[in-house]
Amino acid sequence: MQLPPVATTTVGSFPRPAWLAKSERTQVRFLWQGDALKEAQDDATALILQTQQQIGLDLLTDGEQRRIGFIHHILAAFEGIDVENQAVKKIYRRREQEHLVPRIIGKVKRRGSVNVEDLRFAKRQTTKPIKVAVPGPMTVIDSTLDETYNDEPALAMDIAAAVNSELLELQASGCDVLQIDEPAMTRYHEKVFAYGARALDRCLKDIRIPTIVHLCYGYPGGADRQHQYEYPELLEELMKTKIGGFAVEFARSAYDPAVLGICKGRKIMFGCVDPSDSPVPPVETVVQRVRHALKYIDPANLLLAPDCGLMTISRELANAKAKLLVDVAKEVRKTI
Repeated sequence: MQLPPVATTTVGSFPRPAWLAKSERTQVRFLWQGDALKEAQDDATALILQTQQQIGLDLLTDGEQRRIGFIHHILAAFEGIDVENQAVKKIYRRREQEHLVPRIIGKVKRRGSVNVEDLRFAKRQTTKPIKVAVPGPMTVIDSTLDETYNDEPALAMDIAAAVNSELLELQASGCDVLQIDEPAMTRYHEKVFAYGARALDRCLKDIRIPTIVHLCYGYPGGADRQHQYEYPELLEELMKTKIGGFAVEFARSAYDPAVLGICKGRKIMFGCVDPSDSPVPPVETVVQRVRHALKYIDPANLLLAPDCGLMTISRELANAKAKLLVDVAKEVRKTI
């Protein structure tokens, strides 16, 4: 896979067409069933991929059009997890929000593939490289209720082994970049040191294609930001792992990109556009943000992206913010 310097991509999700689904709190309700649902999801995925290609993005995703939720999509294929009979749990440090979450009811194992057919469908729609995202062990733990292990490190390693099996099959099926979504890492640094970094490495066993861990603070939703921890100590610990790069947010956080100076040799998916329902910023504003980052990152290792997924905003705004990334990259490339 060859990407241009200062490449463009997105975190993963795009808004679903109104004819496909309706959003209900943290999950989605599809408007179709059976074969009609598969056809609708295929159509939506093909549309999202075509849109990204027309916009000019370099590294595409399937827009996560098939997913019923951030976590549920993959957990439905894991043994030991009950996604139907859920329980209430407070998640997200500081926000302390109550959510209905899947329950850990036995030893976690991967039953079968989740994203492989999605990947194969996506690759039939485009010749551009494809990135696939899966949730990581810490985020799965934070988003489930453990009724079995009572031992987070042990649970994390079993989840990591299950995730690794999925990643290996995606690699064998021609995936170009693998992304592990770990927003929990930004909220629980002490757990990263205790077992999270080790579990991340277990996810990567025998993985040879490029990998990125997505370190965000969650979708915009009107609640207070959760930036009580900052990146430096987290990145320092994760630099000890085999992960190929980091997806980090710098638009909403207003962090100084100087913290990325410790990430030499790794890919940086640089969050430089706010994914919330906010106006599209001027090209020059984002160009300056990116040029600042280039003081610390080799252009060949830099990918421009929104801070987080684009699922929560309108299709028109999501496409405009994706197009902004392309315009910014074109401008930046003139001077590198």
